[in-house]
Amino acid sequence: MRAVVTRSTGNETFVLSQVDDPSPGASEALVRVEAFSLNLGEVRRAITQPADGWRPGWDFAGVVERSAADGSGPPTGARVVGFVEEGAWAEAIAISTRSIAEIPASVSIQQASTLPVAGLTALKALEKGGLLVGKKVLINGASGGVGHFACQLARASGAYVVGAVRRDELRQQVLDDGAHQVIVDADLSSASSTGPFDLVLESIGGAALATALTMLARDGVCVSYGNSARQPAPIDVSKFYLTGRPRLEGLFLVSELRYEPPALGLARLLRAIEAGHVVPRIEVQAPWVEVDKIAKSLFERQVSGKAVLNIG
Repeated sequence: MRAVVTRSTGNETFVLSQVDDPSPGASEALVRVEAFSLNLGEVRRAITQPADGWRPGWDFAGVVERSAADGSGPPTGARVVGFVEEGAWAEAIAISTRSIAEIPASVSIQQASTLPVAGLTALKALEKGGLLVGKKVLINGASGGVGHFACQLARASGAYVVGAVRRDELRQQVLDDGAHQVIVDADLSSASSTGPFDLVLESIGGAALATALTMLARDGVCVSYGNSARQPAPIDVSKFYLTGRPRLEGLFLVSELRYEPPALGLARLLRAIEAGHVVPRIEVQAPWVEVDKIAKSLFERQVSGKAVLNIG
């Protein structure tokens, strides 16, 4: 079969290549992949740490070609979405049934393919704030893949949502995603007038994270799940601990999913789409033969929404 592999030399980093067919274990389904979405993390790794033959890919959606031998998971013919730690950008994948969820009829394969990394990260980050009804939530990087889902989920959960972005042209997009208020500020310094916040979702790092930690309400939580600024976060700790029992929590999705199967969170996200609480924003949709061009556009921040590539 064909799959996307990486190269360390030449003009193309991501290429289609022949690889061995997958061989499912007893608790694994064989899924014929129809679409996958790209995430900045996997793309950045391939470009900044070039390696020959690595198979990237976390998010995928497709059809079960052969159900698991042990009887677990969706049946043959079911449309499913799933998460895997690598190798999803391929014509077929053998995947544990704990990592896939059946897609309801009202949700498209392409919509579902956007959910695993971005959707699950948003869901897990918001969960750390507890019951959100009436709480004030700040989402930094609100126009990104995770922020896009987080704004919608937080709004649907009854929170007052403040989105933060770095470019004014993204303001309306974040409002459309459910934010009650949008601030445009690279380091969050102007957000203090809208705080304090019961929950902050922070993916930029550096000065933005340092500022976020000073804007928490009593018992507030800041969830850090990224460092796109690639900078340390120096902080005056007195402005943090004097707030009264604030918390800084780190979130790494792979670690989170060791405690709860991806299938459970994916099923919740799919129900949210069915109910109209979440509308995935697909900014780019293209055939997978364009993977190198699309991945590099994402890396260069030319794509703010999700990029979905279709196989076939």
